[in-house]
Amino acid sequence: MLHDEAFNSSLLKKIIIMPVNRNALIRYKTLDKCLQNRYRQWTLENLIDACSDALYEYEGIDKGVSRRTVQADIQMMRSDKLGYNAPIVVVDRKYYTYEDKEYSITNIPLTDQDLGMLSEAVAFLKEFKGFSHFRDLDGMIQKLEDHVYSQKTKQEPIIDFEKNEGLKGLEYLDQLYQAIIKRKTVSLTYQSFKAREANCFLFHPYLLKEYRNRWFVLGVRGDTQPIMTLALDRILDIEISEESFYQRKYFEASSYFHDVVGVTVNANQNPQEVLLFVERGNAPYVLTKPIHHSQKLVKKEHNGVVISLQVQINFELERVILGFGDGVKVLAPANLKRRIKGKLLHAIDAYHAELDEKFLKNCINGLGRRGIFMLPNVFTDKEKKQLGKPFHQYLEQHEKGDKAPTVIENIFDKFADLRPMLFNSNLKRIVDAIDKNAFLMGGRYFHRTPQTAKSLAWHQQQKIKMKGKGRGKLSVEVLKTFFIVHLHLDEISEKYGALQVASGSQNKILNKDEIALITQNSVPHLSEVKANSIQVFRPLLLHRYTKSANNKRTRIIELIFGTKEF
Repeated sequence: MLHDEAFNSSLLKKIIIMPVNRNALIRYKTLDKCLQNRYRQWTLENLIDACSDALYEYEGIDKGVSRRTVQADIQMMRSDKLGYNAPIVVVDRKYYTYEDKEYSITNIPLTDQDLGMLSEAVAFLKEFKGFSHFRDLDGMIQKLEDHVYSQKTKQEPIIDFEKNEGLKGLEYLDQLYQAIIKRKTVSLTYQSFKAREANCFLFHPYLLKEYRNRWFVLGVRGDTQPIMTLALDRILDIEISEESFYQRKYFEASSYFHDVVGVTVNANQNPQEVLLFVERGNAPYVLTKPIHHSQKLVKKEHNGVVISLQVQINFELERVILGFGDGVKVLAPANLKRRIKGKLLHAIDAYHAELDEKFLKNCINGLGRRGIFMLPNVFTDKEKKQLGKPFHQYLEQHEKGDKAPTVIENIFDKFADLRPMLFNSNLKRIVDAIDKNAFLMGGRYFHRTPQTAKSLAWHQQQKIKMKGKGRGKLSVEVLKTFFIVHLHLDEISEKYGALQVASGSQNKILNKDEIALITQNSVPHLSEVKANSIQVFRPLLLHRYTKSANNKRTRIIELIFGTKEF
């Protein structure tokens, strides 16, 4: 039996020695990358330059590569000596490319010789399992052994490792790895999920880190800048820069990530105690696979356990907690408890805001018979909050004395980001279900304050504001093709000033006597809705808003749709 003390680094020399030298491999890899890039035409001179640049970048060789060497490399790649059989062709007797656009030397299958050498390597590495020097390699050795077995026997692997086949950015791993080793500054083109445009900047990389099958690179943008964590799948391009590399003192990965779950570190935040109640069904999973190395069992209860963590509160910790659903409850601290509770309530709200196809069909039938229908929970509370924000800010900026305007016209001209917020999947489905040819004519916002929430006179909406025009009085035939959507950001009821309608009045333009006859000799329908709901009605529907009996504002976004050009 070998012991740690007897470990000799010279034994590592027994691991596979490649049949070609390192410089040749760099050239082959560079040629492969060039020939895969079909957005550029590659002459022999271009390929020579690319190989020369690669050798200088990786090996510091500045004497360049000869024309004869690159031509010999191309012939070697075309042959079966290395198992490549690369389909390299010359187009127009000038430009080199792969005939098969999906080909790459990295995709070729392993040969029997390769498998034999890999088997020897696996057998050798297994001799060191259990040694402190190789403790972190156990999973890698098992993965390699399983891959060799499946290739040799032509059978499915017997171990299925976690992987993400569609993960972007892995092509930059080697470039970043080499830059870190050689302390090279890189020029990154990067676009985060929140950014509208990509940003190009110099970056000094220190560390590559994997978390849940995503790769990240840590580094700084300058000597006075904090440590940044960038996701490789958001990198669009990397180039080695000639700018001098800045090495921050006292950066240690182990201590940097000591107090966090995941990769998000806040240098200005101290770790704090997080108490979690884990119900009985999930307790074994959390106890056998701790959420964080600081995890401690506080107490056992008949229906679960209480555990503690000493961590910074970050995005990844919240994701882990939310991943357990109703199996984990935050006991402390209070701010984390509120955030998790809020996210769960938003999740429930999203399920509430689902349209039932049968119910929607019945509602649209009601639009033809009665001239109006109501749909609840078209928007979530979160969406409602976002929709109300631009109007609130606008009214604050345009106050006139003690009074702010109660109506904002042409809302889509004033608020550029409003349309995508308004037209969520539900509203799109509703509009399409009414008429697939419907188009938005315009929109406005109005709110009824306690001072302005007076009872409105009975009326029909005979005038429609058209694009580029004022409010035009239209014929019955045209008005019958329009429909109006009122999105309610607040509750509308008898208490808060409801919409009263005379059903069936949407097919004719009424005069004053007819309006008086209908309203005085019939019981109008009171249309009440909760916040986040919509009312859809025809313009000629006889309607009015009643006076509010409560000291509360009601906010409404009005959208007008046409279905035929005129």
